Amino acid sequence: MTRRPAIHDAAPSLVVSHGADFFGQDHHLRKVVAALASWVQTSVPYNDRKAVASLVDALEFPKPRTFPAAEAALVSEQLLTVSRTRHLKPRASALARALADAAARAAADGESWEWTVEAP
Repeated sequence: MTRRPAIHDAAPSLVVSHGADFFGQDHHLRKVVAALASWVQTSVPYNDRKAVASLVDALEFPKPRTFPAAEAALVSEQLLTVSRTRHLKPRASALARALADAAARAAADGESWEWTVEAP
């Protein structure tokens, strides 16, 4: 008789400022954010891939970083465009939308958008 364990090991997560929870943070698994990078790259036309190259690099290897308000606004627009892509899976679309909303909040406040890594 085999059972899947109910308790899983903690996985490293990415904590994003200006999130939607009570503390103003969002927590996303690093492997899920890294998987979003390929969706971002394929959802943009080939000629426009240079415009999202920095976003793809940031998503592929999530690490602590700070985006200035102007760059957060640009990233927000790019992620919002990706989240509205017709062929994007719902879970990836929801993640792109959550990141876009957090970046938009940071840009609207004129503050930098921060990513920190939370180890298990």
